[in-house]
Amino acid sequence: MADEVMLLNSGLSPFGMRVRIALAEKGVHYQSKEEDMNNRSPLLLKMNPVHKKIPVLIHNGKPICESLIIVQYIDEVWKDKSPLLPSHPYQRAHARFWADYVDNKIYSFGRTACLSTGEAKEGARKELIECFKLVEAELGDKPYFEDETLGIVDIALIPVYSWFYAFEMFCNFSVAVECPKIMAWVKRCMEKESVSKTLVDQHKVYNFLLERRKKLGVE
Repeated sequence: MADEVMLLNSGLSPFGMRVRIALAEKGVHYQSKEEDMNNRSPLLLKMNPVHKKIPVLIHNGKPICESLIIVQYIDEVWKDKSPLLPSHPYQRAHARFWADYVDNKIYSFGRTACLSTGEAKEGARKELIECFKLVEAELGDKPYFEDETLGIVDIALIPVYSWFYAFEMFCNFSVAVECPKIMAWVKRCMEKESVSKTLVDQHKVYNFLLERRKKLGVE
């Protein structure tokens, strides 16, 4: 019997983009269901009753939640094509560390820098720049974070490219200027169809954040 795969997702979510890239890299066919996070569906509430968030991968009726966990699950289940994590235990742990760093640092400081003002914004902006520089140092001169192939760290980080215009407009921070090796890495990632067909236009993300700022009263 063929696998039944469904993705509960929101198009602008960088975390949903991760899962879509991983599924595309593996060549997995799936049904995508767009969720309105202001009016969560009964299916989402049933499949992720703890956090009530997207993305959720439903594989043969069973839910897997949290984007990095989903990407690792995809790699383990569909393991015959495009490995996303290294085979060596130490290298796997190293990759998980940096993917987690992207989650806890870059996305966190990026959101705060775009959606706050004053000292909170400036502090987050400085932290964001330092985080990008640290990630760039980890990348070094390698084509991808796992050397020659797209892996979990690349998949964790590349959706933030959709935020680069927002960083420039809201935070006066240009990744291209501050971190040229990251921009060269972005261009390599964008040569992959799994990435280029998944990432959302930067202006759509900017407009979404602009609306969020208005609702939050951020000027």
